[in-house]
Amino acid sequence: MSEVNAKLAMTGTPLANTGVPGQWTTGLCDCCEDSSNCCVTCCCPCVTFGRNVEIIDQGTTSCAHAGAIYYCLAHIGWACIYTCTYRTKLRAYFSLPEDPCGDCLVHFCCLPCAVCQEYRELKNRGFDPSQGWLANAQKWGQAGLTVPPTITPGMTR
Repeated sequence: MSEVNAKLAMTGTPLANTGVPGQWTTGLCDCCEDSSNCCVTCCCPCVTFGRNVEIIDQGTTSCAHAGAIYYCLAHIGWACIYTCTYRTKLRAYFSLPEDPCGDCLVHFCCLPCAVCQEYRELKNRGFDPSQGWLANAQKWGQAGLTVPPTITPGMTR
């Protein structure tokens, strides 16, 4: 285990509920709030999705690996089946509602908007998905920064 991972294991993971519980920080169709990410997602959604996954999986899945899987599944029309699972994980971490509808339906109907929203959610909660997990973990593990405690997600059906 690396020094950063050991430090995070002792203090808790930064992927904790640091925003307003139960509320998304941006809407599904607010893609232009981060115009550079919107452009990247429009041209190559596998990059934005890969960045999100690396943060959500806390570095166990690389951006390149998740992006490659997305790319392959998108060519056969099944990307939303893979991507919606990460929306579910993100919602569980931050106790967010299925809004405006179920995760799979959001990803089936509005995949680029959903991926952008998830990217913005991570940014608004203190992460920079463009830097990758290691840079974010080092930022959270620096002296003087405290890592918020992990909040156990609410009960789900």
